[in-house]
Amino acid sequence: MDILKKYQNPWFLYEQEIPHSRLCDSSIGLSPAEKLSPEHLQLLRDAFTRAKHEQRTNEISRQKRRTRNQDDRKMEFEEFCEVIHLVMGPDADDAWTKRFFNEVDICCTGKVSWQQLCSYFLQEYSQRSRASVPAAAVQDKQRIRHCSHNQREPTVRIVPVFHPPSLRYVSVSKGGQVTVWNKHLNPTKTLREVAHTKRFRGWVTDAVYMTNARTVAISTDSRDIHFINVSTTNAFEDFHLYGFPCVPTAVCYWYDVQYPFEPSKLLVGDEMGVIHVLQFLSPTKHLFNSSNNKEKSLQRIYLHHLSDHGSTVSYHSVPSVHQDPINSSVTSVVCCSMAKKQNTYIWKIKEGVKCFDYNAPLQLIVTGGSDCAVRLWARYVTTHPVTALLGHRAAVIDVAIYQPVEQVFSYSSDAELRIWDITTHECLKIVRLHFPCIQDAQIPDMDYLAQLSLSVRPRVEELTDQLGDDRSKVSLSCALYNPTLQQVVTAAADSLVCVWDLETGMKKLHISNAHGEVALSCMTLDSSHRRLVTGAHNGTIKVWNLLNGLNLHKLEPLTNSMVTGLLFLRGDHIFAVGWSQCIVEYDLASSKDLHVKATKSWKSSGLHKADILALSHCPELDVIATATQKGEVIVWKLETQMPALTLYKDTSSIGGQPVDCLLFLQHRAGNRSLRFKGVLVSSQAGFVCFWSITGQTHYYGQFFAPEQPGERVLTLSSNQSENTLLVSGDTAGWLHIWDISHYGLSFEDQMLSERPPLLHCWRAHKGAVMIVEVLKMAERLYILSASVDGSACLWTLDGDHVGSFGQQVLWNLTDPSSFQAKRDTESSLTEEHRGKLPSSSPDSCDSGQTSQRALSAEEYLCGGFEKEHQRPQTTMHFNERYNKRGASWEDRRFLFNDNVGC
Repeated sequence: MDILKKYQNPWFLYEQEIPHSRLCDSSIGLSPAEKLSPEHLQLLRDAFTRAKHEQRTNEISRQKRRTRNQDDRKMEFEEFCEVIHLVMGPDADDAWTKRFFNEVDICCTGKVSWQQLCSYFLQEYSQRSRASVPAAAVQDKQRIRHCSHNQREPTVRIVPVFHPPSLRYVSVSKGGQVTVWNKHLNPTKTLREVAHTKRFRGWVTDAVYMTNARTVAISTDSRDIHFINVSTTNAFEDFHLYGFPCVPTAVCYWYDVQYPFEPSKLLVGDEMGVIHVLQFLSPTKHLFNSSNNKEKSLQRIYLHHLSDHGSTVSYHSVPSVHQDPINSSVTSVVCCSMAKKQNTYIWKIKEGVKCFDYNAPLQLIVTGGSDCAVRLWARYVTTHPVTALLGHRAAVIDVAIYQPVEQVFSYSSDAELRIWDITTHECLKIVRLHFPCIQDAQIPDMDYLAQLSLSVRPRVEELTDQLGDDRSKVSLSCALYNPTLQQVVTAAADSLVCVWDLETGMKKLHISNAHGEVALSCMTLDSSHRRLVTGAHNGTIKVWNLLNGLNLHKLEPLTNSMVTGLLFLRGDHIFAVGWSQCIVEYDLASSKDLHVKATKSWKSSGLHKADILALSHCPELDVIATATQKGEVIVWKLETQMPALTLYKDTSSIGGQPVDCLLFLQHRAGNRSLRFKGVLVSSQAGFVCFWSITGQTHYYGQFFAPEQPGERVLTLSSNQSENTLLVSGDTAGWLHIWDISHYGLSFEDQMLSERPPLLHCWRAHKGAVMIVEVLKMAERLYILSASVDGSACLWTLDGDHVGSFGQQVLWNLTDPSSFQAKRDTESSLTEEHRGKLPSSSPDSCDSGQTSQRALSAEEYLCGGFEKEHQRPQTTMHFNERYNKRGASWEDRRFLFNDNVGC
């Protein structure tokens, strides 16, 4: 357990996570935030602040009543519907208005106030505004390499080479060292021709990759250009063009991407503001005329002799483009035609510029300079920039426009990379490159390269196709059924929450990155079934509006350990348990803010000696039960927040096995003649055990449920209206349906050792079943199951496969012909497998049979539940064989780590 005391800010975990995004089914129409205009909202506000009976009173009484009741004014649905029709006219239909009312009345009180509407729209607009900002296209992982061949000289330029056959990079050092790298930044080739030629006495100024010619052009202050052929894996210098009148300081290459065989241009800018233009007529074949020498050697060409190569290249210059150096404020950036026959645009920037980039489709120019600002300019507006992006603390030495996601990259001399959104002008991410040469106590060494991966991620509102896509299988950690909305909610290891329509299997809501990139571990619903509470592996807990996907609350994480159980009780109280080994309570009724602090009023600290793995609630008895990894089960009274009963096993031999699941049988607990029998069911090491939490006798039988020894039961469910069926899901992917009509009601030795009748069993999943739930729809029972194999399925009680949520073909629960075929199911266990199953006790009889005799409930009444609360805690011990079955807690932890991705 890792307490968050080291963080001064208790909301640190929420601030570090990736923001979530939501998508709703477009078939339900526009949301209220999209459909209501500011004029509509003003009229709606006036309707709420004006009472109906105010018209029959005088003006003075009207003002007093309005002042007193303005905040308390609430509308029921009928009145709300009338107001919406008056405000919007025929654009508002009853179905849309009902949905709007329900989204605002999230607590299901039947009334809405203007304050609730304001809170609703504030959450809606703020989350829409946040979701409109795309994620940064640069990923965090850095790959840094040392350029050992540079001889401690800085790298002037690195260019990508896309042919052949895979991505490569070519770096050029200041001294002229050329190194070829593969896509993993491992050096494959080193050239010394440029750096060690006798004629080379200066430094490299720039380099560019001539894509269709598959050549790298390198300019130096020796007034020449070296052409390095990289068309093959064996790179070599092909041509050497020398004799420029001034030192070339920058090079640029252009060709028509759609017609790469057409002439291309190499532009060379020199220190005097002149641009030299080399036009290659057949760049894909040859740049210059080849010499008569049959030996393939370096060909040196004098600039003034280019007329001898007129069939392959032409040359001209554009003089006086820059009258002053570009780091002056006179002619910082110039845009003109090569013939200078069109208007020339000049951008005058204080302190000049060190770098710029231009994107023709966006008509955007980006500049950076010594003043640490990144400026965005419109193509034909030179007087003032669109915006100045501030944040760098050192000179900006390079900028680049990434058009696929409309973002700008800026790099400063302190090795800081910033990613900006062009539309919102916000800084999406700051990446500080961890070069050893800029770290403290390190010798300066400027010959390092860093590689970061890019991702093309469109804006959230463009991802509407995800609602119908069948995603790749990601481990599911939990699922539940919403009986009010008749929907199924699933949660995956990649922090994705999906809401599905039960009748058809269609996806209705999609919340990605619900807890950032942290896997979800549990969830629950409130009493109105309109709010969803999710818990994650890092201790964060969130409350969601199931109707529209809004994040209503973020609960204070007392620890950064896994949340394993959640309860949403009446009165807007939430209980959370997990590896923190304590019960944490949150009161939503007393907090209307996004962030809700823990009340810390529960008196459970120190009572649990191990991580809490399971939680269950019994409203009829007003108790909850918790279970730990060491096999301890504690029953708590909600009224007093004190333990009423402790169930614990003998651990003297090999230690207690973890309790995987707890389930209260609600029908039995609500029946006065049955509530003193086996009302609590636990699963441990594959055994399913029935407990009574009242009276003097607590143990009411156990049986081994999985098909094979060594497997465990991770989930249990029952038809809570009758408690005649018990469904178990194990780590092998099997579902078992047991008849428990008479099980756990007798304390006879024979009944304790026998298994209940097995009605059906089949292998539902290829991986462990994490969640199983019995649900009722159209007077028929179904079974919902979710597994680490990434599938959530719907079954009939007979094992017919209705379908998997997310499949392309939808189903219709009223039409059994739309159901899918059975998935490799088996109706019952073979006799061979039955013989291998562990028995429930050392002297148990045939585990496949059980007595059908119904015993009188009065025979086992042991006093009222209230009397049991007055007795001291009871510690239960049962047979040692129980403890030796199943896997250890470390195996369970491995199961989560391996399949859930936490």
